[in-house]
Amino acid sequence: MQKTQKTNVMRILEQRKVSYTAHSYPHSDVPVDGNTVAVLIGKDASMVFKTLVARGASRSCYVFVIPVMKELDLKKAAFAAREKSIAMLHLSELTPTTGYVRGGCSPIGMKKQFPTYIDSRAQALDTMLVSAGRIGFQIELSPRDLQALISAEFFDLCIEE
Repeated sequence: MQKTQKTNVMRILEQRKVSYTAHSYPHSDVPVDGNTVAVLIGKDASMVFKTLVARGASRSCYVFVIPVMKELDLKKAAFAAREKSIAMLHLSELTPTTGYVRGGCSPIGMKKQFPTYIDSRAQALDTMLVSAGRIGFQIELSPRDLQALISAEFFDLCIEE
C-alpha cells in the first residue's frame, strides 16, 4: 500500500486542527493549468483556486487567491491591498520570496505570511481547493477555515468577462 505523501501545508493544517481533504494528481515537474488540475482530481473548476503573488507600489508583497478560470484585476487587487498600484511578482522572485515554485504555490505556509485576499466567489462554496505546496497536490477545505488560518480578507478580485 502506497503511503500518502504529506506536504508542509498538510502538516500545518493538522497542527492547527483544520479539517481538509488531500488530493493528488499525476504530474511531472512542469505545472499544468488549473482547469487540467480540476479534471485530473475530478472536481469542478469553479472550486479550484490559484495563488498569485504580487508587489505593491510600496514594495510590499501580497497574495491573491482566485478561481483558476479567472484573471486577477490589478486595479481591484490594488484597492484590496490599499496600494496605489499592484504588479505581479516576477517568476524569478517567487521561490526566494515564498518558498514555493510556480504551480505549487500555496497561500498556507509561505516563508512569511503576507497580507492575503481571497476572491469573494469562494464565500459561496462549501469547500475550495488550493495548492498543497507542491506540484501534484491540492487540499480541499472550507473557505472560512482558510480565511481564519491565514488571516485573509474576501474581496472581489477578478476581471469580469
